[in-house]
Amino acid sequence: MMIYHLLAATIAFFIDRLVGDPPHLPHPVRWIGSLIHFLEQRLNKGTGRRNKGVWMLAITLLITGGVSFLFVFLFYRIHPAAGVAAETLMIASAIACRSLKEAGVSVYEPLRSGDLPEARIKLSYIVGRDTDQLDEGEITRGTIETVAENTSDGVTAPLFWAFLAGAPGAIMYRAINTCDSMVGYKNDRYEQFGWASARLDDVVNWLPARLTSWLMVISFPETRYSKKQVWHIIRRDAKKHPSPNSGWCEAAVAGLLGIQLGGVNVYKGRVSHRAEMGDPLKQKTAEDILLTNQIMERSSFLFLLVMWIGGICYEMARTWF
Repeated sequence: MMIYHLLAATIAFFIDRLVGDPPHLPHPVRWIGSLIHFLEQRLNKGTGRRNKGVWMLAITLLITGGVSFLFVFLFYRIHPAAGVAAETLMIASAIACRSLKEAGVSVYEPLRSGDLPEARIKLSYIVGRDTDQLDEGEITRGTIETVAENTSDGVTAPLFWAFLAGAPGAIMYRAINTCDSMVGYKNDRYEQFGWASARLDDVVNWLPARLTSWLMVISFPETRYSKKQVWHIIRRDAKKHPSPNSGWCEAAVAGLLGIQLGGVNVYKGRVSHRAEMGDPLKQKTAEDILLTNQIMERSSFLFLLVMWIGGICYEMARTWF
């Protein structure tokens, strides 16, 4: 069965690379978002909000996991090929390699032509920080941080859970990640209600984030540092990030490119200082966005290859013992 999961994940990965997420087609993540919004509006009020947030998360996972499992189960009852096809479509909807690359390119193109106002607008679509006063270096930083962080969240982590639990695993991971992105904020409205979503998102991303950062280093040879120095930067700086997972991929990219990420961010006029990662061996330029896309694509492909090696080893061990 794991080989079926691997086959579906592999086909889904290349489908996503070719076509991405066509905006006119229905998308499970939008349905998940609508479900979370519906539950949040009805539960996030009064007292006991932390417990209500746990219930919101549990209901979301029960529905998404149950529906996806039933969908896949029925197609496998028809024929294994039908089951793999069903899993492929679902896993493809859970990964966002092409969308992530296009997001980076959408900022790179106006930045390269010197159109800073347009680059700021494009960046505002993919980050939460204020972008209207950013210069080229800060626009580049925001784009690189987004692509680096979401290499795990948007590509390798759903592939990891698809490897372990098939399409239901990928969809449930995406449901957890969507819950965190919608309610996992530390503010008056969501700090209690989104607590469970934020903590579970940390748990399910813990191993994929670290594997991805290591594969980034292995897959990208064009670096200003030796591999040993990049490993040192990752170990030194990853823990500085407020997220226990996001810093791993950001620190890896900073070390590989010889740039410094982090610094001052402004959110709705409020200044926030993010710890610096990496060493500023050079100024950040628009070309670093394309290099970050390369790191994302290479490490994602290598992640898929590692999954195949692990899956084959598992099936051989299962057959022998």
